[in-house]
Amino acid sequence: MKDLTDEEAAALDEYYTSHIPKVGPNEGGFFANPARRLMPVDELSAAYIRSACEAEHKTPVEIIGQLVREKIAATA
Repeated sequence: MKDLTDEEAAALDEYYTSHIPKVGPNEGGFFANPARRLMPVDELSAAYIRSACEAEHKTPVEIIGQLVREKIAATA
């Protein structure tokens, strides 16, 4: 994601101030099904993910995806 200029940020602020997004029940979204909700992780896992994010300059989603792919590759 690129950084916004001051002008772009001001334009987005003005737009969303006058065009408030509508939110409501999400009938078919990913998190609508309780079985699909992500579970919180324990403190050790959270600390590892935070540390990896800072060290590798990645998001938690990228770190978790990387760990899952490594696990799949190791068992293949």
